[in-house]
Amino acid sequence: MIRILTTGRLRRLEREAEQARARAGEVQAQADASWGRHVRELFAVTDRAERAEAAATEAGEILAGAVDELSAAQQELLLKDIEIRQLRQELAGSLEGRTLTVLLHYGEPHTVYASRKDAYADTATHGASPDGWVPSGERPAAECKWRCEAFIYNAASNGFRRAYAPAPKPVGEAA
Repeated sequence: MIRILTTGRLRRLEREAEQARARAGEVQAQADASWGRHVRELFAVTDRAERAEAAATEAGEILAGAVDELSAAQQELLLKDIEIRQLRQELAGSLEGRTLTVLLHYGEPHTVYASRKDAYADTATHGASPDGWVPSGERPAAECKWRCEAFIYNAASNGFRRAYAPAPKPVGEAA
């Protein structure tokens, strides 16, 4: 089929084509603006995500360091606890039946020693003769310049008691 175009129809087609081109330009401008906004938002979101990831990585490293320090501290605390228990057991076992010597100066406690020999040696530094020790007898402790009293560890009371109990005196000199 052959169609004959008239000038009017041709002008009308050209106008419609021009309007279509203008409309296409408007739509293209809107699409370009929308694409630009999309790209800017994409860059902003990507930047925020990268910063969040870096912060999470840094926080993870700090947390890992803190966990390592906590673990080391807990292990050290456990070792100290074990050591304390061992020392308590050794102390409890080593004190049973063991004597300590308290050096009295005119009846007042002066120093505690592991043995009587250590007490005698130390009193020499205070002017007492290391060989001049004699039994104090029944004299009150306040009358003796230097006096040694032995104490034995008593596990039942978790403390020390005198090794030599003084002789009981009758109450009111009654028999």
